[in-house]
Amino acid sequence: MEREPMSPDDRPESSAAAAAAQQQPQPLEWRFAQVFGERAAGEDVQEVDIISAIEFDKSGNHLATGDRGGRVVLFERTDISDNASRRELERQEYPVARHPEFRYKTEFQSHEPEFDYLKSLEIEEKINKIKWCQTANNALFLLSTNDKTIKYWKVQEKKVKRVSVMNLDTSQSSDNGSTSSPGTSSCRALLPNGGCSEMMYSTNNNISFPPGGCASLRLPVVVTGQEFNHVVRCRRVYAHAHDYHINSISNNSDGETFISADDLRINLWNLEISNQSFNIVDVKPANMEDLTEVITCAEFHPTHCNTLAYSSSKGTIRLIDLRQSALCDNHAKLFEEHEAPGSRSFFTEIIASVSDIKFARDGRHILSRDYMTLKLWDLNMDSGPVATFQVHEYLRPKLCDLYENDSIFDKFECCLSGDGLRVATGSYSNLFRVFGGSPESTEASTLEASRNPMRRQVVNPARPARTLTSLTRAVRRGGENTSIDANGNSYDLSTKLLHLAWHPTENSIACAAANSLYMYYA
Repeated sequence: MEREPMSPDDRPESSAAAAAAQQQPQPLEWRFAQVFGERAAGEDVQEVDIISAIEFDKSGNHLATGDRGGRVVLFERTDISDNASRRELERQEYPVARHPEFRYKTEFQSHEPEFDYLKSLEIEEKINKIKWCQTANNALFLLSTNDKTIKYWKVQEKKVKRVSVMNLDTSQSSDNGSTSSPGTSSCRALLPNGGCSEMMYSTNNNISFPPGGCASLRLPVVVTGQEFNHVVRCRRVYAHAHDYHINSISNNSDGETFISADDLRINLWNLEISNQSFNIVDVKPANMEDLTEVITCAEFHPTHCNTLAYSSSKGTIRLIDLRQSALCDNHAKLFEEHEAPGSRSFFTEIIASVSDIKFARDGRHILSRDYMTLKLWDLNMDSGPVATFQVHEYLRPKLCDLYENDSIFDKFECCLSGDGLRVATGSYSNLFRVFGGSPESTEASTLEASRNPMRRQVVNPARPARTLTSLTRAVRRGGENTSIDANGNSYDLSTKLLHLAWHPTENSIACAAANSLYMYYA
């Protein structure tokens, strides 16, 4: 029996290529979802209203923002609970594409401006970081911090209680529609049956008693209504533990502890103990003139309670194990990218400073952001990043100007999608960029924080060019023209998108442009 010749589609090479093409995620098409606090054209923005922190909770059903005025605003998702129950959604054969919708939940004043009289130093009320904690008894818990003080908040919904079944008939009202309050009335002489010898006098004088007085006195009854009121209470205040400004806080996966980091130290706290913390990292030299680097960010591993990472102003990331010693002077791993010979300049160390790090949800990778690039690191390979993403390479010839106006010191945040396939970070002109995280991906989208996010989209993004360094194979992509920005538009350094967060389970991004909170989905 003769075998039929294989068609091109049946060849092993073609099958492997087709399988690889199927596994490769397609670039996302981002759409506008919502905006809160949208600014009108020409409207001035108050300094206290500028958003300074954004954070989703683990479920993605709640979102918190903090601003420079020390306020924390909470939003809750409505498109899941309002339309169908979870059981009904699970029964459906095909998932229904839902438009993510959030609504305002509540807000509270987290921090107030203070003054340190010992150091003659003003302490701003600006919220630096917000972190959600584990929920309990249908209550939400979160940590917020300014430069010096961390606070632990409990937010709970309670039904409104009202007093009813009163002795007095307050249904009658005067001509102007006002009603008298029993608390403002008084009797001149009481009768044995509880009545009053004459009309009660008050400011309105509109409440009358039946002839002969009341038959009996009834105690007022407290009735619980169907309306809810949000009660916010500060459970703990963690203060007086940092000599320098707090730049990050991070919850531990054990649900009991968290860390706070400033320029030179990292402290470990227990959520239930506010008057004591343990110093686990201290990079302060004996002589401050010998100081060469500072801590810029710190974060716990998402699943290993004994592991955390912190970044420095020299562009390095250190992984430490709390089981090794009480004071973690020695790191378990060091992640750094060695610069090419002859490429060092005055700005090299400044732009190498890491402003933010994030663990991937699976704990295998770390995403870091410096001034010019995003870098993706594999915890199992400390020789260099597995991928490097150029965010705004067109600014490299302008570094001198950026140094003069202090823009080179801007701290941009970064985030990863819940599946780890994409990364995102902000830039100038209220732009943010989304890259495919896998080495084979060519996705490099530029979006604007506006109602039309794709209007400044690069039509044909540059295909990533692979570079083989002496230490590791890395991927660099998203490079732009050096004279203009990614889309041929002039860039605005005064409008910068510093803060953004990716929904933990869906392709949805929340980002802050000044006082406006924009939300997008794909």
